[in-house]
This record gives sequence, C-alpha cells and structure tokens, in this order.
Amino acid sequence: MNKILLGLLQSVLASALVAGCATAETNNPENLSDVEIAHVAYTADNIDIRYAHLALAISTNPDIHDFARSMIRDHTAVNDRALALLKKLKVSPMDNYLSKQLIQRSHQLINEMRQLKGAEFDKRYANNELSYHKAVNDLVENSFIPNIENAEVKELFKTGLGIFKGHQAHAEIMVSSLRK
Repeated sequence: MNKILLGLLQSVLASALVAGCATAETNNPENLSDVEIAHVAYTADNIDIRYAHLALAISTNPDIHDFARSMIRDHTAVNDRALALLKKLKVSPMDNYLSKQLIQRSHQLINEMRQLKGAEFDKRYANNELSYHKAVNDLVENSFIPNIENAEVKELFKTGLGIFKGHQAHAEIMVSSLRK
C-alpha cells in the first residue's frame, strides 16, 4: 500500500492513510474490526458525496456535473445497502482513528477547494477524485476485504469495490480530458 500512497499525497484520503499507517501497530487498517471497517467506508462515501455536492455548486463543466451526480447516486446507494446490512446484523458502525482522520482531512480539502473557480477547481476536483478512488480501492482490496470476517459484509465490500473501480476509471478519463 505504501507505494501507491506515496504517489497520492495530494489526496485527503491518502494523507489520512499515511498518517494512520505511520502510528502504532493498533492504528493499522488491517487491524480494524468489521464494524470499524464499515464506519471507515461509510465515512469515505459521505466525504465523496460532500465533494460531489461542492462540485455541483462550484463547477459549470457538464462533465464534472455528470461525474458528481454519479458519485452522489452510487455512494448513497452503497451506504444505504451497508446500513441495511448492519441493521440486519444488529450492529452499528464504530468510529475509529481512520474515520476521524478522514473527516479532519476532508474539511481541509473542502476549505481549499472552495477557494477555487473554473478550470482550476475542475482540475483539483478531478485529480482529487482520481487519487481518492485509487487510495480507497487499494485500501478496500488489500486491507479490508482480506480481513473482513462476516461473509455478507465481505460480499458488500466486493460489490462496492467493483463500483468504485468504475469511478476510478471515469476519474482517469476526466483528469485526462481536463489536461487538453
């Protein structure tokens, strides 16, 4: 994970992961319980939904708007499924060091992006979405899924990973088109 994270330092999530992995052994994503993992994922989804709402408010680019709307739709749907599963299992997501770091860093990035306009905002948003999805997908695929104990939770994460890899591919196209 460190190789990917080093290339993603501009990302809020990557910053949080680097900070989280640099702390004591107990602050290792691989040591989180299923309910802590669920909270990190729910938090990450909500953060991306906030970024999308910001993009809809600031950007005038139709491609950015299309992407942002798909982020809201897809991340909301995954969160709804996750909450329904947690209710079925009669457990609640559990806050933890990583979810707290994600929230803290997201506030910093949102404040930064609020200052941007036009193409500058679009490029920053697109680059963040690409790095955010790379970091989340790496975390989910390499740390969370192998360590999730509940089969239903694991299956939900595998389904979500497929959706979020699609987001990453879409973000790559968006970043590339904004470079022209």
